[in-house]
Formats: sequence, C-alpha cells, structure tokens
Amino acid sequence: MNRTFTPDGPLRGQVTPPADKSISHRAALFGAMNDAPVTVRNYLDADDTQSTLNALRALGAGVDESSPGEMVIRGVGLHAALETTEGRLDVGNSGTLLRLLPGWLAGQAGSAWTLDGDESIRRRPIDRVAKPLREMGATVDAREERFTPMTVHGADLHAIDYTLPVATAQVKSCVLIAGMLASGQTSVTEPAQSRDHTERMLARARVPFERDGLTVRVSATDELELEEITVPADPSSAAFHAAAAAIVPRSRIVLCDIGLNWTRTAFFRVLERMGGVVVGELEQPEDGIRGVEPKGDLDITQAPLEAAEVGGDEVPLAIDELPLVALLGCFAEGETVVRNAEELRVKETDRLAATVDGLRGLGADIEATDDGFVVRGGRGLKGGRIDAQGDHRMAMLGAVAGLASREGVEVVGMEAAGVSYPGFEDDLASLRGG
Repeated sequence: MNRTFTPDGPLRGQVTPPADKSISHRAALFGAMNDAPVTVRNYLDADDTQSTLNALRALGAGVDESSPGEMVIRGVGLHAALETTEGRLDVGNSGTLLRLLPGWLAGQAGSAWTLDGDESIRRRPIDRVAKPLREMGATVDAREERFTPMTVHGADLHAIDYTLPVATAQVKSCVLIAGMLASGQTSVTEPAQSRDHTERMLARARVPFERDGLTVRVSATDELELEEITVPADPSSAAFHAAAAAIVPRSRIVLCDIGLNWTRTAFFRVLERMGGVVVGELEQPEDGIRGVEPKGDLDITQAPLEAAEVGGDEVPLAIDELPLVALLGCFAEGETVVRNAEELRVKETDRLAATVDGLRGLGADIEATDDGFVVRGGRGLKGGRIDAQGDHRMAMLGAVAGLASREGVEVVGMEAAGVSYPGFEDDLASLRGG
C-alpha cells in the first residue's frame, strides 16, 4: 500500500498516541505468569502485541477482552510446567516477544517450545538471549546457532552473573525473567542504562530484586503479585508527531498522556538540545525503582533547529528514535552526528542503512559511518519516494518527511505502520486539519 504525504501547512491540535508497545508486551507476559487474574487497561491493539496475546493463549493463559483496550489475563502461574509435544509459537514481527518469552520458557523443565515468525524476524539474531540461557542450564537450538526457528528446552535453571556486551532492555529482561525461576541470585550488568520497564514491573509484582548502578539482581520467587496495569501512551510513537511539529513551519501540538519514564524520553531531550520547544514534566533519573510508569502531556512548538551530537549512554535510551534525529538534522543548521548506534543494524531492517539511503533519496546530505551517520543540514528535503521495507518506523519516518519536504514523499509499504501504530495516518490527518 503506497501513500503520498505532501506539505499542506502547519500541524495544530492535540493527539493521544496509542498505548506503549514495550509496556503492553510486558503487561501481558507478566499477567500470564501471575496466578490470579490481572486487569490490563489501555493495551496496545497492534500486530506485534496481538502476537504476544496469541502466544500466551497457546501457553494456556486466558485473555478476556471485555472492551477495546481493556482485558483480563488469567495466567497460568510463574512455574507453569508447560509440557508440550509439538509446541510452536508464532511471534509474527515482534522482536520483543522473541527475546523476552524464552526467559520464561527456559525455566519450565520438561517442556520444549519452538519460536518462529515472519521473514523479518528470521533475519534478527537471537544468540544474545541464547547465550545466557544456556549458561543458566537451558538448551537452546537455533538455525545457524543465531536465527529462528529457535527451540527452547526448559530446565532447572541456576543463577548466573551476566554482563551484557551491548546495552539492550530485551536481553536484560530475558535474563531477569529467567532469574525468577533460577536457584540463587541472578545479576545482569549493562554497559549503559537501557529501558527499565521490566524492573518496574518486577517492583510492581513484589519480586525480590535490587538495582546497584548498572547492575540488577533478582532472586528466585514462587509467585507474582499483580492486580492491574494501566499502559501509558507510547513516547516512541509520539516522537513522530513531535518531530513533525518541530520541522513543519508554524506548527504547535499537544501530545496527551505520554509515558514520561526517563529511560524512554531521550529523544525529547535531544529535540530540546537542538532548539525545539518542548513543554512538559519529563521524569528525572533516580536511584530507586518505582513500580509505576509516569505519564503526562507534552507541548511541542516549531522553532529553528541547530545540529547536535548523539552518542554514548544516550543511544540505548533513544535507539528507536535515532532515524528521527537524522530527519531533524536535515532541517538543522550545522552537522548532526550520531555515534555508537550499531544496534540499529539488527532491527526489523538494517535501520541504519535504511535511514541513510531513504533520506538521501529524498535529497538529504547524509552519509553512513561505521556506527551511525552524519547529516549536513540547513537545506531541508526536496521529496521523492521511500520504501518502508516492512519496517513500521521507516514508514512513519517517510510520512513525516513528506509533510516537511518541498514536493512531498510517496511511502511504499505504508501498511507497516500497523505493527505499532494502526491509527497513525488518521492521527496525523487530524493534526493537519487542526
């Protein structure tokens, strides 16, 4: 499905983006591991998160969808004894599900489950989760040792002290979930802080764990204690509207009920640094872990932008929004540089190459580096055609680029946006009409 987006004037009004994808996945998974029913409100209804619900149903959990976005998950318990003969789970296009679910399956001794997905998932490596799970005592088989189909054979796990080679919330979460089922105390140390949604969920479920700097330790537990979870709006989805408002002249929008967890709002801090006007109470880093996800409104106003450098500890906290930093760089005075972003190469596509090639095709002065890109800005974008390549974030990037371009942008494969934001075009149209 191709769509063309043209520069039709300023964006105005307010919009509430869909529920947070990362938290929705975790809410469903932790609900399935709970013994008592868990009510989940504002669950994201998108392709990725439906894959999670379908997988949990296959594992025996009940999902009662009482109204749109609200459901009751009737779990099977943390120690579920998931015995299988031909256990196959389709993760669709969900990298989060692919990497978190094995942590639970690995602790179910005597069970074996095979995870597989679409063509994109089959290109995404899983060796980062296979390695620590094997060290904990599970058997993990994979195509070429690092791709799906991947079969997880459950076992009686033992604790490990694991250091992540790359800061990634998905692998960290997998090990922490397995740690709840392992004898002893499991620790995970990151080279930099990544998203902390799993830690907040552990705190909410009263799981014995602690954080000391970049190390998180979790101990074996018998059961989780969850009752209800309300999912805030996704800041990664909101970032596309924010970027549009920042580069389309005379724009001003309000993003409502956005998750303001400090490990998710790095893009908005970068936008402020580049000169964008962002009004709202972003959460500040703190030592302890609370079991809540803060939320609030953000007011974004277009303003002249200046180039910035992004790298180091900032990258894991803005990994999904870095293509938008490249787009902002096209309209900023000076040279915008992103470093330490190798992780973009193992997303739904090689998102680093897709961003550079896609924006260059629209007239950007951009080049790839070994670990990021350099954008020489100040001249904006002419427009043209961009192929989403099945990547939801590339589809939305192309749409936003079209609104700020001089001639418009045709997005090939716009339907990919449905993976995380099924109503994206409608919400964008409401702001254009505002």
